[in-house]
Amino acid sequence: MGESRVKKLFQERISKLHTFLTEQELNAVLITSPKHVYYLTGFFTDPHERFMGLVIPAEGKPSLIVPALDREAAAEASFVQDIHTHTDIQNPYEILKQVLPANLTKLGIEKSHMTVERYEALGQVVLASSYVDVEEPLREMRLIKSADEVDRLKHAVQLVEDSLRETLKKVKTGMTETEIVAELEFQMKRLGAEGPSFTSMVLAGEKSALPHGKPGTRQVQEGDLLLFDIGVAANGYVSDITRTFAVGEISAQLQEIYETVLAANEAAIAEIRPGVTFAHLDKTARDVITAKGYGEYFMHRLGHGLGMDVHEYPSVHSQNQEVLRPGMVFTIEPGIYLPGVGGVRIEDDVLVTETGVEILTQFPKKLTSIN
Repeated sequence: MGESRVKKLFQERISKLHTFLTEQELNAVLITSPKHVYYLTGFFTDPHERFMGLVIPAEGKPSLIVPALDREAAAEASFVQDIHTHTDIQNPYEILKQVLPANLTKLGIEKSHMTVERYEALGQVVLASSYVDVEEPLREMRLIKSADEVDRLKHAVQLVEDSLRETLKKVKTGMTETEIVAELEFQMKRLGAEGPSFTSMVLAGEKSALPHGKPGTRQVQEGDLLLFDIGVAANGYVSDITRTFAVGEISAQLQEIYETVLAANEAAIAEIRPGVTFAHLDKTARDVITAKGYGEYFMHRLGHGLGMDVHEYPSVHSQNQEVLRPGMVFTIEPGIYLPGVGGVRIEDDVLVTETGVEILTQFPKKLTSIN
């Protein structure tokens, strides 16, 4: 992405937030979430307990406050070039007071990210009479992905699929779930990912029936289902894919639930297009599973938004009547989980296009035996 396009992208994002600022008659907005600082400036760091904040005033240019140890990296990566720093022995809120507009009365903040401790520290230097949450406009902005964001998501998908492909070459009976996870995460790093985007889930046999199971010492055995729910982080964006495999020959019942989940996955994806509701997608997949008699064993929503976070807005469930719009990215992940027997989940990452859908995940879904 060229430098001029990058500059334009961040200008547009800050301009959208500035529109909200004007509508709400705010004197300024203070962004403290590292991911939103990245989204609006191009600079990412995890400041840990140290203060970092982006100030967008009603009048004038935005400013970025970062720990002194991030000075060079921020200057190189950030679209915002007015950068202020603080050392570990300085009070960053005194610097913030200098950066914020004088006589400030109304400040926009991310209420879900602002801790009580930081709110109280802010109140010592800022005499605002009211605080307005800016999460909604940020969520709306993040909901529709730009072409650059889609490219980053596709890259993260490619990395996780390549990692899975390489790991499967080494899976054999007798390996434990954690041994497979170790190999998987080695491949992620080897292929260029920053690491897993969430705790990698590899579950064998009866443990595959646990939607949020924890990998452990369970060994892979002939006749098992082996479920991988994995993703990687790369260049600020993430992937999330689930594939379930047979280990040798599996029972007729396990084959049936696999084919049912696959049919539900494909039926929901076939319905994706602008104007359709998220509730309709959930119902489409759920109806397929219910018709086969497994409705009670599909106990979670159909999917969730995907972007900088693994779980972000929207939520794909039966009560969400919001309609699909081009640029939305989310998962489709129906499942059937038979306690003590085994479970199947098949998860794809999808992009709503102007006319339908683009499936970002390309890893084969046909029932495959890995041994």
